[in-house]
Amino acid sequence: MHEIEVNVRFCETDLLGHVNNNNYFVYMEDSRIQFFNELGVAGDNWSFILASTSCDFLKQVYFNQTLMIKSHVVKIGNSSFHLEQDMYEKESGDLVAKGKSVIVQFDFEEQKSKPMSDEMKRILESHQLTVKEG
Repeated sequence: MHEIEVNVRFCETDLLGHVNNNNYFVYMEDSRIQFFNELGVAGDNWSFILASTSCDFLKQVYFNQTLMIKSHVVKIGNSSFHLEQDMYEKESGDLVAKGKSVIVQFDFEEQKSKPMSDEMKRILESHQLTVKEG
């Protein structure tokens, strides 16, 4: 699991005083980039694109609160993987938003998806959330 901390800035709030929904996608993007850096796959040989993203807003968040974004892989396919990003308010521990993304390994010359290597799949598996049964 990968985790980052985000401090909510005043400019990220809207007329209602809470974080504008667009900013959750910015937080998710920042977390994804740091996730890729941690995996060692960011940089000049970048080969991933975002195919889909969504976010469920569960509680309001306000200026000066701190969010903890916990990212983990939930599904690994042939050329893509699914990433969940749970956002918690740091002080209370409350889950405030749940983000989901589908990320595809992409061949920019051919302009199509390409299979991930076995090594890449192993790296992703080390960040996969395992659910205990029972």
